[in-house]
Amino acid sequence: MFIILLRFGPNRAQAGQFMPDHKAWLKQGFDDNIFLLSGSLQPNQGGCILAQGDSLESVQTCVEKDPFVIHGIVTAEILQISPHQAAESMQFLLN
Repeated sequence: MFIILLRFGPNRAQAGQFMPDHKAWLKQGFDDNIFLLSGSLQPNQGGCILAQGDSLESVQTCVEKDPFVIHGIVTAEILQISPHQAAESMQFLLN
């Protein structure tokens, strides 16, 4: 399991220009069952994605395709976690 932190970078002002492509990239990640959850980092600092993947390298490859990453709108940090416990409603994350 992975937590992807997308923090605004030097080209943040160009976010609007690449937002449709970024949203398409997010949709593809959900369609491919890589992304489980996405949302904004508050207050207005970027985004966060909960992801699953076969390896850190496969998730890195996916993140490198984000138009926001390509154009320096965000910088990406990928944290790999090994979940051990979950609320009953979230047990599926342990499989």
